[in-house]
Amino acid sequence: MLAGAGIAGTAGAAHADGKATVADCATAWGSLTKSSSAPGTTPLRNIRTGANTCYDRIVFDIDGATAERGYHVGYVDKFQQDGSGEEIPVNGGAILQIFVHAPSYDPYTGKPTYGGKGGQSLPGVDLTGYKTFKDTKFGASFEGQTQVGVGVRAKLPFRVSQTTDKLIVDVAHTW
Repeated sequence: MLAGAGIAGTAGAAHADGKATVADCATAWGSLTKSSSAPGTTPLRNIRTGANTCYDRIVFDIDGATAERGYHVGYVDKFQQDGSGEEIPVNGGAILQIFVHAPSYDPYTGKPTYGGKGGQSLPGVDLTGYKTFKDTKFGASFEGQTQVGVGVRAKLPFRVSQTTDKLIVDVAHTW
Protein backbone atom coordinates (compact mmCIF):
# COMPACT_ATOMS: atom_id res chain seq x y z
CA MET A 1 0.00 0.00 0.00
CA LEU A 2 1.48 3.39 -0.92
CA ALA A 3 -0.77 6.30 -0.08
CA GLY A 4 1.91 8.84 -1.00
CA ALA A 5 1.75 8.29 -4.76
CA GLY A 6 4.68 9.65 -6.69
CA ILE A 7 7.14 9.03 -3.85
CA ALA A 8 7.77 5.33 -4.26
CA GLY A 9 10.96 3.69 -3.06
CA THR A 10 12.22 0.63 -1.29
CA ALA A 11 14.78 -0.09 1.34
CA GLY A 12 14.82 -3.73 0.25
CA ALA A 13 13.31 -6.05 -2.30
CA ALA A 14 10.19 -8.10 -1.76
CA HIS A 15 10.41 -11.86 -2.27
CA ALA A 16 8.10 -13.90 -4.50
CA ASP A 17 5.71 -14.26 -1.54
CA GLY A 18 5.57 -10.44 -1.30
CA LYS A 19 7.24 -10.36 2.10
CA ALA A 20 10.55 -8.76 2.98
CA THR A 21 12.98 -10.25 5.47
CA VAL A 22 14.78 -8.32 8.20
CA ALA A 23 17.97 -8.53 6.09
CA ASP A 24 16.14 -6.99 3.12
CA CYS A 25 15.05 -4.06 5.27
CA ALA A 26 18.31 -3.41 7.11
CA THR A 27 19.06 0.27 7.61
CA ALA A 28 21.91 2.33 8.97
CA TRP A 29 19.64 5.30 9.62
CA GLY A 30 19.77 5.44 13.41
CA SER A 31 17.30 7.08 15.78
CA LEU A 32 19.23 10.21 16.79
CA THR A 33 17.93 13.70 15.99
CA LYS A 34 18.54 14.93 12.44
CA SER A 35 18.43 18.58 11.39
CA SER A 36 19.31 21.16 8.78
CA SER A 37 19.36 24.89 9.36
CA ALA A 38 18.59 25.83 5.75
CA PRO A 39 16.09 28.70 5.65
CA GLY A 40 12.67 28.50 4.09
CA THR A 41 9.76 30.86 3.59
CA THR A 42 7.60 29.12 1.00
CA PRO A 43 4.48 27.60 2.54
CA LEU A 44 3.48 24.04 3.23
CA ARG A 45 0.63 22.88 1.01
CA ASN A 46 0.02 19.28 2.11
CA ILE A 47 1.13 16.46 4.42
CA ARG A 48 0.57 12.86 3.33
CA THR A 49 1.75 9.40 4.29
CA GLY A 50 2.60 6.14 2.59
CA ALA A 51 3.28 2.57 3.72
CA ASN A 52 6.18 0.65 2.16
CA THR A 53 7.54 -2.87 2.53
CA CYS A 54 10.27 -1.76 4.95
CA TYR A 55 9.15 1.61 6.32
CA ASP A 56 6.31 4.10 6.73
CA ARG A 57 6.71 7.53 5.13
CA ILE A 58 5.44 11.04 5.80
CA VAL A 59 5.81 13.65 3.06
CA PHE A 60 5.60 17.42 3.45
CA ASP A 61 4.70 19.05 0.12
CA ILE A 62 6.11 22.58 0.01
CA ASP A 63 4.68 25.13 -2.39
CA GLY A 64 7.18 26.28 -5.01
CA ALA A 65 10.25 25.22 -3.05
CA THR A 66 13.41 24.97 -5.15
CA ALA A 67 16.18 24.68 -2.57
CA GLU A 68 17.04 22.68 0.52
CA ARG A 69 14.51 23.10 3.33
CA GLY A 70 15.42 23.37 7.01
CA TYR A 71 14.06 20.77 9.44
CA HIS A 72 14.51 19.29 12.91
CA VAL A 73 13.35 15.68 13.43
CA GLY A 74 13.76 13.69 16.62
CA TYR A 75 12.11 11.60 19.30
CA VAL A 76 10.58 13.41 22.29
CA ASP A 77 9.08 12.24 25.59
CA LYS A 78 6.10 14.62 25.27
CA PHE A 79 4.67 16.43 22.26
CA GLN A 80 4.28 20.08 23.27
CA GLN A 81 2.72 22.65 20.99
CA ASP A 82 5.25 25.16 19.69
CA GLY A 83 4.49 28.60 21.04
CA SER A 84 2.12 27.63 23.88
CA GLY A 85 3.93 24.63 25.35
CA GLU A 86 0.59 22.85 25.78
CA GLU A 87 0.97 19.06 25.77
CA ILE A 88 -0.77 17.26 22.90
CA PRO A 89 -1.38 13.53 23.42
CA VAL A 90 -0.02 11.28 20.64
CA ASN A 91 -0.75 7.53 20.57
CA GLY A 92 2.07 5.04 20.06
CA GLY A 93 5.14 3.64 21.81
CA ALA A 94 7.27 6.68 20.88
CA ILE A 95 6.72 10.19 19.50
CA LEU A 96 8.67 11.54 16.53
CA GLN A 97 8.51 15.33 16.44
CA ILE A 98 9.01 16.99 13.06
CA PHE A 99 9.65 20.69 12.47
CA VAL A 100 9.85 21.82 8.85
CA HIS A 101 10.87 25.36 7.92
CA ALA A 102 7.68 26.04 5.98
CA PRO A 103 4.67 27.81 7.47
CA SER A 104 1.16 26.43 6.96
CA TYR A 105 0.12 29.90 5.80
CA ASP A 106 1.21 32.40 3.15
CA PRO A 107 3.76 34.58 4.96
CA TYR A 108 2.72 37.64 2.92
CA THR A 109 -1.06 37.41 3.27
CA GLY A 110 -1.52 35.20 6.36
CA LYS A 111 -3.97 33.04 4.35
CA PRO A 112 -3.83 29.33 5.37
CA THR A 113 -2.18 26.99 2.84
CA TYR A 114 -2.63 23.77 4.86
CA GLY A 115 -5.66 22.91 6.98
CA GLY A 116 -3.97 21.44 10.05
CA LYS A 117 -5.45 22.42 13.42
CA GLY A 118 -3.46 22.41 16.66
CA GLY A 119 -3.92 19.21 18.65
CA GLN A 120 -5.89 17.48 15.87
CA SER A 121 -5.00 14.56 13.58
CA LEU A 122 -3.56 15.52 10.20
CA PRO A 123 -6.37 16.13 7.69
CA GLY A 124 -6.75 13.38 5.07
CA VAL A 125 -4.27 11.00 6.74
CA ASP A 126 -5.59 7.49 7.45
CA LEU A 127 -3.05 5.17 9.10
CA THR A 128 -5.15 2.00 8.91
CA GLY A 129 -2.87 -0.93 8.06
CA TYR A 130 0.42 0.86 8.74
CA LYS A 131 3.09 -1.18 10.54
CA THR A 132 4.97 1.66 12.25
CA PHE A 133 2.81 4.82 12.24
CA LYS A 134 0.08 4.80 14.89
CA ASP A 135 -1.04 8.45 15.10
CA THR A 136 -0.40 11.94 13.72
CA LYS A 137 -1.05 15.30 15.35
CA PHE A 138 -0.64 18.82 14.07
CA GLY A 139 1.22 20.92 16.61
CA ALA A 140 1.42 24.44 15.28
CA SER A 141 2.70 26.69 12.57
CA PHE A 142 4.65 29.31 14.47
CA GLU A 143 7.35 31.77 13.41
CA GLY A 144 7.72 30.30 9.92
CA GLN A 145 7.90 26.63 10.81
CA THR A 146 5.33 23.86 11.06
CA GLN A 147 5.34 21.23 13.82
CA VAL A 148 3.90 17.71 13.56
CA GLY A 149 3.95 14.77 16.00
CA VAL A 150 3.95 11.21 14.68
CA GLY A 151 3.12 8.39 17.06
CA VAL A 152 5.16 5.32 16.12
CA ARG A 153 5.10 1.74 17.37
CA ALA A 154 8.54 2.10 19.03
CA LYS A 155 11.65 4.26 18.85
CA LEU A 156 12.81 3.03 15.44
CA PRO A 157 15.45 4.23 12.96
CA PHE A 158 14.45 7.04 10.61
CA ARG A 159 15.90 9.07 7.76
CA VAL A 160 15.15 12.49 6.32
CA SER A 161 15.52 13.33 2.63
CA GLN A 162 14.46 16.11 0.29
CA THR A 163 13.49 16.77 -3.27
CA THR A 164 12.98 20.24 -4.73
CA ASP A 165 9.47 20.56 -3.27
CA LYS A 166 9.22 17.84 -0.60
CA LEU A 167 10.62 16.95 2.80
CA ILE A 168 10.40 13.18 3.35
CA VAL A 169 10.71 11.28 6.63
CA ASP A 170 10.88 7.46 6.54
CA VAL A 171 10.58 5.41 9.74
CA ALA A 172 11.75 1.78 9.51
CA HIS A 173 9.51 -1.09 10.58
CA THR A 174 12.41 -2.81 12.38
CA TRP A 175 15.96 -2.26 13.52
